[in-house]
Amino acid sequence: MTAELNAFDRLATPLLWLDAEARISACNPALASWLGVSARRLVGLPLADLEGGERVLLALPRVPKDEQPLRLQRVSLGFGDLPQRFADVWCVRDGEADLRIEIHPVEEFPGDDPVTALPAALSASLRGLAHELRNPLAGLKGAAQLLGRRVSDADARELVSLIASEVERLNGLVERILNPAPPRGFEPMNIHGVLERVRQLAEAEAGWAVKLVRDYDPSLPDLLGDADRLTQAVWNLVRNALESGASQVTLRTRAEHQVLIGDRSHRLALRVEVSDDGRGVPEDLVERLFLPLVSGRAEGTGLGLPLAQQIAREHGGSLAYRSRPGHTVFTVLLPVPEPAPDDGISA
Repeated sequence: MTAELNAFDRLATPLLWLDAEARISACNPALASWLGVSARRLVGLPLADLEGGERVLLALPRVPKDEQPLRLQRVSLGFGDLPQRFADVWCVRDGEADLRIEIHPVEEFPGDDPVTALPAALSASLRGLAHELRNPLAGLKGAAQLLGRRVSDADARELVSLIASEVERLNGLVERILNPAPPRGFEPMNIHGVLERVRQLAEAEAGWAVKLVRDYDPSLPDLLGDADRLTQAVWNLVRNALESGASQVTLRTRAEHQVLIGDRSHRLALRVEVSDDGRGVPEDLVERLFLPLVSGRAEGTGLGLPLAQQIAREHGGSLAYRSRPGHTVFTVLLPVPEPAPDDGISA
């Protein structure tokens, strides 16, 4: 491997190698220069010592030897008290034990979107989680069916129906993770149906502890979308608000005209806002809020906001936020398809 290392020493791309214990066994001068520390101080360190807190690199040592290279996007890296740097990380297995990790500073990818897709390592973790969820969901479905036959109170039956519908939705998500298929076609839908379903879920979870306010524009047109996926996205935003210590959460809809989403202009878009009076986004998470596995809570998964953003983008839309203590607003923009042009032919 010495000859190989000598060749890599001349490369401008920062590189490092991990041994079987996930410690840095070697690195090239470009890495030491980029981090601002001597290579001698890096050799022997655990890989986790270079990461800025997200711990997404922990999955790298488990890469099988026949696995395709993994790419983790916009990972925060640094050393000691030196400033953190962001980079895309590529991981390739060299032989049976060693892992070669390429560090691509984000400025090397000027046109790249660092959060367009979830990392491959995260997808593998989600598949494992989906396997574990199958049996509990089947048990919940059976219990809901039995309970539905025994209750007669109208309010109780409504709650049982909500449980059953959510179990079905989660079953669908699990199947889509385990057996990926082309996305199903979008259908005409009313965004307020999605928000009402989310409101029911929030009331069932928070009870009287949180006030849920509806501020809808009833004149909004239908849009083309996947109601289940949008329900998941909005529910993730609302649940994020509930977990921030909010006492009031507001669901608001409005029309936006002549909107630019990404590099595309739309004559009409729907604006969905989820606002709350909770603690707000911690300052240390502002730059990394939409990265997978980043969470402000010890028990958080860090998957809710990246998934919500991904679903918004599936619909040609966007997800953004503004936040200060006591006032946080997440805004989803969803374009409304324009009507087909009139060809001038009359019946």
